Amino acid sequence: MAYLRVIFLIFFFISCNSKNKDLKFLPGSNGNIKNITVIIDENDKNGNIGKAIREYFQKPFEGLPFDEPEFTLNYMIPQAFKGFFRNSRNIIIVERSSDNAQKKVIKDLYAKPQIVAIFSGKDENKIIDLIKKESQYLVSLFNQNEFKEKKRRILKDLHNENNLSKKFNVSLTYPSAYKTVKDTSNFIWIEKKISNGSLNIILYSLPMMNNFKTFPQKILNIRDSIGKIYVPGRLNGSYMITERAYRPFYYKSEISGQELYITKGTWEVKNDFMAGPFLNYRIKDTVNKRWIIAEGFTFAPSKSKRDYMFELETILKSITFN
Repeated sequence: MAYLRVIFLIFFFISCNSKNKDLKFLPGSNGNIKNITVIIDENDKNGNIGKAIREYFQKPFEGLPFDEPEFTLNYMIPQAFKGFFRNSRNIIIVERSSDNAQKKVIKDLYAKPQIVAIFSGKDENKIIDLIKKESQYLVSLFNQNEFKEKKRRILKDLHNENNLSKKFNVSLTYPSAYKTVKDTSNFIWIEKKISNGSLNIILYSLPMMNNFKTFPQKILNIRDSIGKIYVPGRLNGSYMITERAYRPFYYKSEISGQELYITKGTWEVKNDFMAGPFLNYRIKDTVNKRWIIAEGFTFAPSKSKRDYMFELETILKSITFN
């Protein structure tokens, strides 16, 4: 019996060692937010395949006053793709081969977290067709990866707030760099200073209204009313309103199990020269028969605003009901 026990233990340890050898210890991924590393040879980069990648992965980021790409693309030839460069968080690889065109998506191939999309094949047109077909799915996948990464960075320096919980019975995850600049009975404004500008989040509640079905126009009118009362401009008599020259984007979604209406557009200041993008969340709080309005807006003159709005969107997505 003792002999059999020894044999069993030997096989057990051999099995464990074999499994440990198969484990892959991956480094942490790296890269700027909203960036994709594209591995492609120069001919394809400058040709139709490169054009297709730019067309579908650099569509304008929604809600900005001037066009900025959804992603920044960083190109690299296949021969240089090794070592540290393989740790990029988001990667697209174009491979020419004798096989039929195909697409693979591999998670955590060289680092973690990481999304690697591989387009391979011989026929250029078929590779382009695959890029077109799969681009919407991949854009969503890359964005999910970026939201997770941005939230991870925010959690490293988290603001310890409780006013939102006391006032609105909601929680929001945002960095300690944001400071409260206005706090009334039904309105909170927090702000993060940046060079020559600011990132801003405001929250307030509204009673549930049956006639809120005409939501798009009403939310813009409500924004203007709130801006006049609570969000002054730099000059006396100036205040934030909605820029009506730019048509906003509207979506219906869900957050924390609650009905969500999203508006992306552009704000301006009446009687002053200030403007920028905004992202407005209208959340249906059925239990308390009210709407929670959470909005992020950026003032960053002469600067790219995509990454600022992505930060604000990440923060708004974190809202939960207590």
